[in-house]
Amino acid sequence: MRTTNPPSRLRQLVSLLSWTRHSYYLMSAFLLTIGLIIYIWRPLAEEYLSYIDWRGPWWRYFDWLLLGIFLFMSLLIIARANLRVDWLIIFIGTFGGLVIESWGTQTNLWFYYTQERPPLWIIPAWPIASLSIDRLARILSTLVGKARQTRAGIKLLYWITFISFYLLMLVFVTPTLEKSFTWIALLLCTILILTPTDHFWALLHFLAGSGLGYFLELWGTTRQCWTYYTFQTPPLFAVLAHGMAAVAFWRSGLVFQQLLLRIRQNACGSVPETSN
Repeated sequence: MRTTNPPSRLRQLVSLLSWTRHSYYLMSAFLLTIGLIIYIWRPLAEEYLSYIDWRGPWWRYFDWLLLGIFLFMSLLIIARANLRVDWLIIFIGTFGGLVIESWGTQTNLWFYYTQERPPLWIIPAWPIASLSIDRLARILSTLVGKARQTRAGIKLLYWITFISFYLLMLVFVTPTLEKSFTWIALLLCTILILTPTDHFWALLHFLAGSGLGYFLELWGTTRQCWTYYTFQTPPLFAVLAHGMAAVAFWRSGLVFQQLLLRIRQNACGSVPETSN
C-alpha cells in the first residue's frame, strides 16, 4: 500500500517543536532560575503558598492558571532551541524588561504588591517570555505562511493594528505625560511603528506577544501581584503592550545582529595578510 508523505506544513511544525541538544541546556537554566528566585525571595514564595489549604481540598485553591502558563512556556522555550541565536533574545529580553518595568513602576502606571520599583524577581520572566514569543511567532508563520503573499493586505492590517495601539497608548499614559520616561516610550514606539522592516513579522510578533501577554496579565492582575492605576484585570493596553514589547525586542535583535556582523567583517578585514 502506497503511503503519502505528511504535508510540508505539518513537517515544518514538527521541526519547530522538536528538541535539540540546546533544549536541555535551556530547560536546566530555566529551572535553575526558578529555583534561585524561590530561594532568594523565599518569604514571598512562602506567603503565596500559604493561601493554599493543603489539609483540605487543595485543588480548589491551587493556582492552575500559573501552572498552565509555566508548562506552556517551558515547552515553548525548549522547542528548536539554539543558544547561538537564543542568547541574544535572552539578553535583549532581560534588559528590555528592566527598562519597561522601570518605566511603569516609576510613573505609577502599575505597582507591585511588594512596593518595589521595579522588583528584581519579575525581571527573569521577560527573557523567558521573549523566548516563548519567538517560538510562537515562528509557529504562526508556518500556519499562515501563504498570507505573506498578500503584501497590500498585510501592510493595511499593519497600519490599522499599530495606529490603533498607539492611540490606545496615548489615552492610557495620559496621566503620566509630565514624566520624561513616558515621552521616551512614546518616541520609541513612534520610531518603531513608522520604520517597519517587515510588516508580516512585525504583525506576527505583535500577535504572539499579545496572546501570551493576555494570560500573563490575567494571572498577575487577578492575583494582585501587580495592579494598574485603572484597576482593570487586565486593561486592554497592558495586553497589547506585550505585543509592542515583542516587536521592540525583535527589532532590537535585528539591529544587534547587523552590528555584530559589521564588527566581524571589520575584524576579518583588519587582519594583515601574511606573505608566502
